[in-house]
Amino acid sequence: MVDDCATYINDMEVIANMRQVDLSRVDLNLLKLFEALVRERSVTQAGLRLGLSQPAASRALGRLRTMLGDRLVVRGKLGLELTPRGEMLAAPVAKLLDDARGIVSPAVFDPASATGRITIAAHDHLSLTVLAGLIARFERHAPALSLHIAQPVGDNVRLVEQGDVDLALGIFETLPGSLHRRRLYADSLVCVVRSDHPCVTDGLSLERYVTLRHITVTISGVGESAVEVALSTLGLTRQVALRVPHFLAGAMLVADSDMILTLPSRLAHLLAKRLPLALLDLPLKVAPLSPAMIWNERFHGDPAHVWVRQQLVDVVASFNTAG
Repeated sequence: MVDDCATYINDMEVIANMRQVDLSRVDLNLLKLFEALVRERSVTQAGLRLGLSQPAASRALGRLRTMLGDRLVVRGKLGLELTPRGEMLAAPVAKLLDDARGIVSPAVFDPASATGRITIAAHDHLSLTVLAGLIARFERHAPALSLHIAQPVGDNVRLVEQGDVDLALGIFETLPGSLHRRRLYADSLVCVVRSDHPCVTDGLSLERYVTLRHITVTISGVGESAVEVALSTLGLTRQVALRVPHFLAGAMLVADSDMILTLPSRLAHLLAKRLPLALLDLPLKVAPLSPAMIWNERFHGDPAHVWVRQQLVDVVASFNTAG
């Protein structure tokens, strides 16, 4: 009990002394010299380890003794020996320097051993387009890293701003200054109808396009779609028979009806491989689509995020060659 009390009192004294230290006077280079002295038990050899001459190392030892208020090392029969305070400080100083090196050394990311979860906000058309390739890369390079697709909220910008997701995929207008954007690929709009629809053989003119019953996909619920804007410039409107929140639902409904759906070309080709759909050119001039990924400035230099973003870039790079 007496020993425990003495240890407690000593620890309190050390903490009290630490609180009184002006940290601006603490020189980590001197602590590096102490670490070298503990290992080498020689001022000359410790200096050589740090690239110091013997006189420079001796002067640094003097400053170290002043800073720590103890001789720290004294001459013994087999070289330098640590004083009791030197013995007490050896392990804490080594840990402090290791921690400091960890703080200032570049962060690294090893996908093979990485664990955790990457969260991406994306509506179904971009999820369907890029997820297969991204999952394949995760399985191959980062098998313990999981992927979560968040419930979309409008254009998902708010989710990225608030740090609720790592990335968002979509078509974005003006972004807050705290967000980064990288364009993924270029796309266009096409029309899909059931595979035996009359338009497949008769053709699809603009006049016929506006008379057909349309399914539209409402993503953000804000503003007019690019199709509505293009039609309005021509003084035209189309008949929207059904609005749905997902492209996949729209495509499945089109496959079983006489309706028509306008959607991104890359997604249309993907769905046509799995559903009885036919693709038709959109008889209307609409600006190309530019899907992008966005992320928060806080994650810009994070190695894990950098790696995930590069995987997405590599996935969509194959789009240019796959057609």
